[in-house]
Amino acid sequence: MKHARLFVMLASLAFAGDRAADAHHSLAGMYEQSGRMTLEGTITQFQFVNPHPFFVMDVTDASGATQSWKAELDNRVELVDAGVTPTTFKAGDRVVVTGSPGRFQKPLIYVRRLVRSADGFLYEEVGNSPRLSRLRR
Repeated sequence: MKHARLFVMLASLAFAGDRAADAHHSLAGMYEQSGRMTLEGTITQFQFVNPHPFFVMDVTDASGATQSWKAELDNRVELVDAGVTPTTFKAGDRVVVTGSPGRFQKPLIYVRRLVRSADGFLYEEVGNSPRLSRLRR
C-alpha cells in the first residue's frame, strides 16, 4: 500500500510538471517570425499576467468593421525589469502595434513595437528584450 501511494504521488508530480511545461509556448511555433504586420487601434483591456502579459485592442478595418485583437507582450519578468507596470496600458489608449501575426489563432499578434502617440511612449523589442523609451519629436 505504501508503494502504491508513493507511485501515485510521483506520477502526479510528473504529470503536473508536463502540464506546466505545456503552458509556456515557443514564439516560433505560435507566431510567423518572418512576417510583420501593423495594426492601429484602441486598447480595451490589459492583463498583466504570467507568463506573458497581453492586451486586447479594437481595430477598425477599411470597411468600418471592428475586430478585437489579442496582442501578446514579452514575458512578465523582463517587462517589469524594463519598467512596465499593471497601469502602463489602459483601456482607451490609442496605439500602433507592429509585430508577428499568429500562425493558427487569429486575430493574434506578438508585439515587437508599440507607439502611443498621445504621450510619445515607445515599447520595442531589442534583440530578445523589451525596452521602453519616448519618441523623439
